[in-house]
Amino acid sequence: MIAYLDASALVKRYIVERGSRETIALTGESEMTATSIVSRAEVVAALAKAARTGVVTQELARNARRLLIGDWPDLVRVPMTEAVVERAEGLAWEHGLRGYDSVQLASALTWQESVGAEIVLATFDQQLWNAAKPAGLKPWPAERPGGTAALEQRPDETDDTD
Repeated sequence: MIAYLDASALVKRYIVERGSRETIALTGESEMTATSIVSRAEVVAALAKAARTGVVTQELARNARRLLIGDWPDLVRVPMTEAVVERAEGLAWEHGLRGYDSVQLASALTWQESVGAEIVLATFDQQLWNAAKPAGLKPWPAERPGGTAALEQRPDETDDTD
């Protein structure tokens, strides 16, 4: 199985919330895992917002960011190109997606074409999940996502030092 994680799925590898354990298992089972190059900025922005609003501690957010940066070289990163942006524009119009969601969908489709095999698109964004199948991807989780749980520390992380 080949997985593509949007930012809503990728963040679950670093902050525990509903779907985190399943996302970690998915990436463990995947022979390759990819994301858009813009996911790093999206995930770090989400971590910073969670820390600013008190959803997580500054320490937890810093640690999660450090882990993401450490894992980044292991992910296949779909580059942002004019072709991806043009494709995202069309997908945003066709599926009513927000900007970054359309970029994620365009990136996943581009990667699927590149590897020549079915891609599982892991997302916890309802609009993106709804658009995945009609666009030609296999959405994951199998049931449409909804709701969030309280954020906690990553399940396999015990070292809080920087």
